[in-house]
Amino acid sequence: MFTGIVQRLGNITDIKMEGTADRPGSPQAGRITMVPSRPFDRPVGLGDSIAVNGTCLTVADMDSDKLMFDVLGETFDKTNLGEKAPGDLVNLEQALALGDTLGGHIVTGHVDNTGTVAKIEEVGRDFKFTVECSRDMLMLMVYKGSIAIDGISLTVAELTDTGFIVHIIPHTIQETDMAEFKVGTKVNLEADILGKHVQRILEFGGGQDYRLNLNG
Repeated sequence: MFTGIVQRLGNITDIKMEGTADRPGSPQAGRITMVPSRPFDRPVGLGDSIAVNGTCLTVADMDSDKLMFDVLGETFDKTNLGEKAPGDLVNLEQALALGDTLGGHIVTGHVDNTGTVAKIEEVGRDFKFTVECSRDMLMLMVYKGSIAIDGISLTVAELTDTGFIVHIIPHTIQETDMAEFKVGTKVNLEADILGKHVQRILEFGGGQDYRLNLNG
């Protein structure tokens, strides 16, 4: 569990991909190695969960200041991690510990879908990002609701027919990978977990069948 408050930037130093000769057509799995911009406030150990661009990954190995994560082929395929290369930056957040401040919103680290940066505007000292996404993602968003972009907890400022808009302060630009966003950049999206639960309930008719069964 995470909060969408980015704690460190990670600089990718190496990506090793595994072959898929035994699974033709399957996306490649591999290992990502990165160096955090500075040590985390809490020690990091093998087996710890860390959100990498909003994707919950497990620390598989460590070497001095380097962290290594094994990544499934499906994860590379369904997130923007498959498009990363050495030298790219990613957002890092340690898993939420009991007693930590919930500064953003509840983020599970399970990316729902990806979107594409369609427009970037400067508004005074701030920035306005327009992101295009699928209709399935839009169904899970509400005006002033929460959305995680590359693991960053943000507020939906506007909804459009094809996507949504967020307003970003300079601090967020400086402390996350958003400084590297360009038109066409692929981003990871995770909708608010509450919206997904509501959608699931509605798919079952609003829970009416369940209530009827309880009444006999």
